[in-house]
Amino acid sequence: MARRRTGGQVATPTLQLAQDPEADELLARDPLALLVGMLLDQQFPMERAFAAPWLLARRLGVRELDAAAIEAHDPEDFAKLMAGPPALHRYPVAMAGRVQALCGYVVVTYGGDAAALWRGAASGAELLRKVKALPGYGEQKARILVALLGKQLGVCPPGWREAAGAYGEEGSRRSVADVTDADSLAAVRAAKQAAKRAARGA
Repeated sequence: MARRRTGGQVATPTLQLAQDPEADELLARDPLALLVGMLLDQQFPMERAFAAPWLLARRLGVRELDAAAIEAHDPEDFAKLMAGPPALHRYPVAMAGRVQALCGYVVVTYGGDAAALWRGAASGAELLRKVKALPGYGEQKARILVALLGKQLGVCPPGWREAAGAYGEEGSRRSVADVTDADSLAAVRAAKQAAKRAARGA
């Protein structure tokens, strides 16, 4: 995971995506947890999606998620872990398969090192291409992750804002990339609801 430099020292980034200190701490230090949380952030409340990796780690009895171990887990048993209670997604069984597919891809492509996805990316375009290749990540989700990496985690290859599109705009309130506290979460949620109303009206 990228680290911010403060006073010449490297500091662990502070995230507030799950709005829970323990869950957010895991997201900040475990790149795979961040990828899993982003994967689950669809048709499900954002805070619960990003808290899910921490709950999953607890159920697996580990401090951090391990891509190889998750991929090798018995699919039926893993689906039960996702189902809870509480469920880690609105569709826990389907998403269990997607999480295992994501972990399998990280193992095959990056040797299980999720941070290798963005480490050393030469440009925003390259980073976006690599993120879009992840199972379960479409165009929009990929651009949001690029924006999150740039805005909050210090992953800023040349052209990252352009690659992120509107999500990369400074001062925007469009996505999880802009959530830094409870107030910004409320602003992002309001903006999404307004966009949905506008789309229905159109």
